[in-house]
Amino acid sequence: MALRRAGKTHRTTAEAVPGADWAVELRDVRRQYGRGATAVHALRGIDLALPRGSFTAVMGPSGCGKSTFLQCAAGLDRPTGGSVRLGGTEITGMSENRLTELRRSRLGFVFQAFNLLPSLTVEQNVLLPARLAGVRPDRRHAARLLAQVGLDGKGDRRPGELSGGQQQRVAIARALVTSPDVIFADEPTGALDTTTAAEVLSLLRAAVDTLGATVVMVTHDPTAAAHADQVLFLADGSIADALPAMLADRIAARMTTLTARRAPARAAA
Repeated sequence: MALRRAGKTHRTTAEAVPGADWAVELRDVRRQYGRGATAVHALRGIDLALPRGSFTAVMGPSGCGKSTFLQCAAGLDRPTGGSVRLGGTEITGMSENRLTELRRSRLGFVFQAFNLLPSLTVEQNVLLPARLAGVRPDRRHAARLLAQVGLDGKGDRRPGELSGGQQQRVAIARALVTSPDVIFADEPTGALDTTTAAEVLSLLRAAVDTLGATVVMVTHDPTAAAHADQVLFLADGSIADALPAMLADRIAARMTTLTARRAPARAAA
């Protein structure tokens, strides 16, 4: 199966080939919290590979493992078992210092709460990952990124002077500043109104289509997921389905089916 959008072709997770040049690769990733009868199996053997220059949305009912998936894939949490590779680099056994260095230099993050430092200017917030990674800040690069996200000339402002949508635009520029292997977005439109959310999603889409970025986005919103090349559906810590880009109403219908199936299983347990 192949996914086509804006003239591009993407292979799906079903065609994952071990050793290929994937942006994100998880092999039999498991995450367990606790032991014995009270153990919680947040992830139950996740197998997937996402190509560079793709946009993947991750959805599922509450408590299905979406946040744990994102944290393990981004090196923010260590899986109990299995292997995680980012940009071809095995991160599963990395020391915390090396993981921190990798996250600063090769990963970008966009969160629901923006996570901008209020004491820094917009430009300083954008350049912060480069500074932390030990790279000489490039103000012209920051200005170009701000222009690309619609904030030309606003580099000297403080986050508190901007609207929520503008702050999320700053966060996207910050995520792009080191040209990362992957951008992980956790409910990036959750705090935004419908119109502003659509603008932010269009920016993430453009980062993939025009800049070659790879985006992995956790969301509960079918409209947000419709911007992606494919949608992964998680249920009880496993991938229940992986479907190509589709309309929001079809995504919502698939989510309704998953949630309905999960409710009787929970009741029986």
